[in-house]
Amino acid sequence: MPGRFDNHTAFITGASSGIGRALALEFAKAGARVALAARRESVLHEVQAHIEATGGKAISVPCDVTDRRSLDAAVARAVETFGGIDVAVANAGFGVTGRFAKLNTEDFRRQFETNVFGVIDTVYAVLPHLEASRGRLGIVSSLLGHIGLPASSAYCASKFALCGLAETLLYELAATGVSVTSICPGIVESNIRRVDNQGVLHPDAIEQAPRFLTYPTDKAARQIVRALYRRKPEVLITGHAKLLLWAHRHFARPFRRLALLAIKGRIGAIERRKRARIRPGS
Repeated sequence: MPGRFDNHTAFITGASSGIGRALALEFAKAGARVALAARRESVLHEVQAHIEATGGKAISVPCDVTDRRSLDAAVARAVETFGGIDVAVANAGFGVTGRFAKLNTEDFRRQFETNVFGVIDTVYAVLPHLEASRGRLGIVSSLLGHIGLPASSAYCASKFALCGLAETLLYELAATGVSVTSICPGIVESNIRRVDNQGVLHPDAIEQAPRFLTYPTDKAARQIVRALYRRKPEVLITGHAKLLLWAHRHFARPFRRLALLAIKGRIGAIERRKRARIRPGS
């Protein structure tokens, strides 16, 4: 999509890796100036250097979406540097896993603090600038914002909340000219499965997602950028995600029966997967 976002500025949270990093590179290819927001400043500089080496423009604006002051400062720096914000993608997030009975309220609070309130604060921080530019807002939810799975109650609840938020904002912001796109990936290459329940990344952790189902981030990013350009209300990423959601919507009862059969006796194994990813000493 060369040139589609010429003279536009994109602000992306969670831009240090995974979908966020791929989006930053794809927006730069499309001509956008990119503000890279995430906690790991050194990694942001690596992404920035990659963009600049290919002739793009980018700045690193380190911040933590759970800290509104740092988020506001990152947005202010992006606006000061590039003159405004035309596209914002609220992408930062992680996953808390475990059976509901083995989690507690604090696990849910920690999950919602980043995945929901971090997104809400991101929207509040960028909204005046998007309204000024009649821009585009992307909210990264998940296939699990539509379908619940075992040992994922906290994560699913947070992503369901984001789908509801995006749907509501779609209507409320229409009069301002700001479009809202709910972004729902299936299994995409990402570090999210290497992050523990405390939100700590373990780079050497074992990847448990089946390789044949794992979708390349660059392809996902191209679809997302295209959907944002077209101001689509929702984009569902990966063929398996589309198939599962179709089956869930149209054949809910047999889908749930098959799901129960598939996980019978395996919830404990699903729950142990994240622990298995964290190698001793990692």
